[in-house]
Amino acid sequence: MKVDYSLQAELDLTLASAKLSGGDCKRCRAGVRIPPMRKTSVLLTTTVAAVFFLTAFSVECQQLWAPKGQSKYVPPHKPHTKLADLKAKHKGKTDWREVIVDDEHLRSEYVFSRPGTKTPRGLHPDTRAWWVVMEGEVRFEIEGVEPFVARKGSMVQIPFARLFSYETVGSQPSLIFETNVAGARTLYENQADAPKTVGIDWVPVFFRRELGQFDKGNKAHITFDELAKKLDAGEVKGTLRVVEDTRGAANFIYGYEKNLPPIDPKNRGHYHPECAEYWLIMAGQIRYPIEGQGVVIADPGDVVYVPKHTFHAPRWYGPGASCRLAMNGYPYISHLFDPQPVK
Repeated sequence: MKVDYSLQAELDLTLASAKLSGGDCKRCRAGVRIPPMRKTSVLLTTTVAAVFFLTAFSVECQQLWAPKGQSKYVPPHKPHTKLADLKAKHKGKTDWREVIVDDEHLRSEYVFSRPGTKTPRGLHPDTRAWWVVMEGEVRFEIEGVEPFVARKGSMVQIPFARLFSYETVGSQPSLIFETNVAGARTLYENQADAPKTVGIDWVPVFFRRELGQFDKGNKAHITFDELAKKLDAGEVKGTLRVVEDTRGAANFIYGYEKNLPPIDPKNRGHYHPECAEYWLIMAGQIRYPIEGQGVVIADPGDVVYVPKHTFHAPRWYGPGASCRLAMNGYPYISHLFDPQPVK
């Protein structure tokens, strides 16, 4: 886990006062000062950039001209996938999978498994994978790491080229949210474990492996309770990076609506010009005004997805703690905002 020490609450207040919304990457967790800009009928945007040392500092935004395409949802993507609807759809099944995200950067799916279900031992030769346990108990075996049991709120990851498998243990089924880099492939230790795939032959190969490392603050296993406790105690502040990879990132964003300024209905938030973004709700509720979709209120286990070029302004919502795990294909994804007119 890597910590961004810029203050979450302070950032949200700063951005809100400028009619902006806090972004979900580390790049948007530094304070920003928006220079005055001329009124124009053409959309101008600003980019937010920050240098991340142990403390963040203000960086002046720069006025640029940015492309703004249409917001397009391509199946299986939806603005709001409700976990309750998925459970109703698969009611009575002992095992099921449902792909939620499958774009050019990442692929995520819900996996529901009965006790005793175990994945075959294999590896991803070039890509990282990660999981969030939503229900039940799952025992992970990762090469070079002592086996452990992950429970609700656990976040688990495996770098490239490390053998791994996982098994649903205990007396209850498990529900996990699994994420892979787009195009990821699995190599298996045993030929019998390789699934029959149309157009694919499984052949024996030699692979001189160099194990992917748990670097950049990445940890094999970390829990929701562990991070929430540190944030509530003030031991860490801001967005917590739990997965950092050159081709993907996951950010733990936790806090309370009571610490935010009032909702500004005119605030469109920001958009991303090169990548979609999505969030797994881990606690409480998150409020999302989404361009072309209205306002979405998401509950624990729900997934909210916005394509590139789509304005959105997520914020904690409700009386208690709220948390979203933000995921996208770029660890320092750019956030483009509406310019502020001269008063």
